[in-house]
Amino acid sequence: MTLTFGLTEEVVNTQYAPIAALSAYYQRHKLFKALETVEIDMKTVDYAPSNKLIQVFLSILTGCEYLSLVNTRLRPERRLAQLWGKEGFAHQSTLAETLEALTLANLDQLEPVTRQISRPCSRSHHHDWRGFLWLDFDLSGLPCGKQAEGSHRGFFSDKKTGQAAS
Repeated sequence: MTLTFGLTEEVVNTQYAPIAALSAYYQRHKLFKALETVEIDMKTVDYAPSNKLIQVFLSILTGCEYLSLVNTRLRPERRLAQLWGKEGFAHQSTLAETLEALTLANLDQLEPVTRQISRPCSRSHHHDWRGFLWLDFDLSGLPCGKQAEGSHRGFFSDKKTGQAAS
């Protein structure tokens, strides 16, 4: 698959170009192929259950905090859907039905599959565990002192801390 980025005469191709690039990577390495091993007991009309699980994953990447946002964020992205070999994305209710159809056995099947999907891109998996792994989940934008261990100056849009730049 050849993926080209550039300017076109069209008004909009996709607002999620980085996700299109990530999608091409996932497809090239067939990382989602393992989802086909999860046997969800439901009929397939337009989308296979594994394809709907991929769409749920894409909804997370496109910033859908709730599945209801799929209809306004992900469904209009026809170019992104074409990258996945589909005319468009499923309605949010279809994705919700798929998640509701998951059984405990399906969840057990999904656990190793998700590990298999995330492992190649995981920085923690490739980390040299003889040293520390620093994780910073503080997204508050509160000021920290110069003596804070491992602190770095960052940028928070529309956040003013009142302290001078360090």
